Amino acid sequence: MTTDTTSRGSARPPVLYLSHGAPPLADDATWTRELADWSGDLARPDAVLMVSAHWEQAPISVSATSGDVPLTYDFWGFPQRYYDVTYDAPGAPEVARSVASLLAGAGETLHQDPTRGLDHGAYVPLKEMYPDADVPVVQLSMPTLDPHRLFELGRRLAPLRDENVLVVGSGFTTHNLGWFNPSAGPDGAPPTPSAEFDHWAAETVAAGDVDSVLDFLAKAPAAREAHPRTEHWAPLYVALGAASVGGDVAGRSVIDGFWFGLSKRSWQFA
Repeated sequence: MTTDTTSRGSARPPVLYLSHGAPPLADDATWTRELADWSGDLARPDAVLMVSAHWEQAPISVSATSGDVPLTYDFWGFPQRYYDVTYDAPGAPEVARSVASLLAGAGETLHQDPTRGLDHGAYVPLKEMYPDADVPVVQLSMPTLDPHRLFELGRRLAPLRDENVLVVGSGFTTHNLGWFNPSAGPDGAPPTPSAEFDHWAAETVAAGDVDSVLDFLAKAPAAREAHPRTEHWAPLYVALGAASVGGDVAGRSVIDGFWFGLSKRSWQFA
């Protein structure tokens, strides 16, 4: 299925789901290059809407939109240099207004949280993809982890693509921190359940099998091991919903492989 075009006559931006890693992602030369190359292959968006695994809040909310968006250092026990990272991207109030209008059409009210900054699921990958911090960005909370509700949220957000907004779901394709093994190094062999889940995810998303993705706890091998809690898989539901309106839900793997045993597989949806 081909994508629609914007009123400008150019193709709409794709929808992304990326595995965002922890703050030390910045020290991984391979992964940072992969993220930079990915954004370099995309037409420049007018703004980015981020849906991160690290912000669950109801009612649905948007981050600060005035001036440079602050950061939320939502992690503990790391060296000080990770707390000194800055990313002074401008806010995207126009996108927030569009989101509010789209939600109002479904009878929902968008909450504005002027104190909420970008968490590490948002700014860590964006710093590699748009290092000049010159693309406006706003973050949207996940009001639930229910797959069907998040898929429908993505469908409601789909018209943002016609405004040249890049919709990004930011999670991690496998996220069991019990598998994290620093002694093995970032390129160590993954645990078998992580590899099995990654293989299933690659085939299922490439086939555009939305029903199986939404029902992954019942359909995927090692699902509950790969995701003891589902918040890092859930942004994929939003991405699929946004891609499903006039687009293609068959995802193309842009980044694959493992990082300290966790699958960093990331997809682009046309």
